[in-house]
Amino acid sequence: MMRFTIIVPVYNRLDEVKELLESAEKLEYDRSNFEFLFIDDGSEDGFTEYIDTYNSKSGLIIRYICQKNEGPANARNNAMANNSSDYMLFIDSDCMVTPQWLNEIDNGINKYGYDAFGGPDTFHPSFSPLLKAINYSMTSFIGTGGIRGSKNSIEKFYPRSFNMGISRAVYDKIGGMRLRYYGEDTDFSARIDEAGFKMGLIPEAYVYHKRRVSIKKFNRQITTIGMARIKIGTLHKKMLKMIHLLPAFLIVGLAFLLLVIPIIPKEAVYLWFFVGIGFAGICTLAFVQSFQLYKSIKISLLSILTLNIQVFSYGIGLIKGIYRFIILKKD
Repeated sequence: MMRFTIIVPVYNRLDEVKELLESAEKLEYDRSNFEFLFIDDGSEDGFTEYIDTYNSKSGLIIRYICQKNEGPANARNNAMANNSSDYMLFIDSDCMVTPQWLNEIDNGINKYGYDAFGGPDTFHPSFSPLLKAINYSMTSFIGTGGIRGSKNSIEKFYPRSFNMGISRAVYDKIGGMRLRYYGEDTDFSARIDEAGFKMGLIPEAYVYHKRRVSIKKFNRQITTIGMARIKIGTLHKKMLKMIHLLPAFLIVGLAFLLLVIPIIPKEAVYLWFFVGIGFAGICTLAFVQSFQLYKSIKISLLSILTLNIQVFSYGIGLIKGIYRFIILKKD
């Protein structure tokens, strides 16, 4: 039996698939012990034609399944139902793997005995300044609290599907993902944890993650993540804490300060002064941390922008999620 099936949902991401496979050709792992299983979720960019004619230079085993467009969660479920490997690994099409990725996963499984696991995501040197800035805001403690794969985190580590793995025993017991959108992978991880399986982080098993390639797409993604946090909170009470709601409180607080300016103008000036000091301090910290990481003033300035987009878009997403999932009780 094969040890790993690497599951990749694909929807009109042919250029990303090419980069992923280019990195996969360098994997330092026995080719007979793993396979790539792509799930084509209704692509119209020539993905199947490309894979049909793809000639792996290193002997990669590649399969694909086609389905109508049903979203990444259903695509992963389809893949889980169509393989027999010991472990199923999930990565996104906008990721690239390191040569040691599978070795580190194998070592982590043997060392810790994990039933479910995940690794961090980081930047590749070839990434654009904007992608590096987004990487900073998505992986720094002040941006996410370390929840995406840091040893120092505000909460227990829950693997995300950009770099995640489960054993066959996990799938046999709890099945696949039950949500189509809004935090389907986080809900999946929470169900794994609640089922009593051993789950944890393998820090060395990182991937290079492009995420979103424009400010507009990044803003939309973060808003969706904020909404997902509320959706997950309605299903798993322990996964929605006051600290998660801080960006929403910030937006509400700033709106309140705007409203009180005509009522108490003098006091409002002082309040806005302290808000400004705090804002400047956070921006300065982001600049310094980003510069230490990239040694680039341009990327450091962009990191201030992406961090603010992350905080405020996430807060807006939280508010939208409260309205949609709690007040209106919609799915």
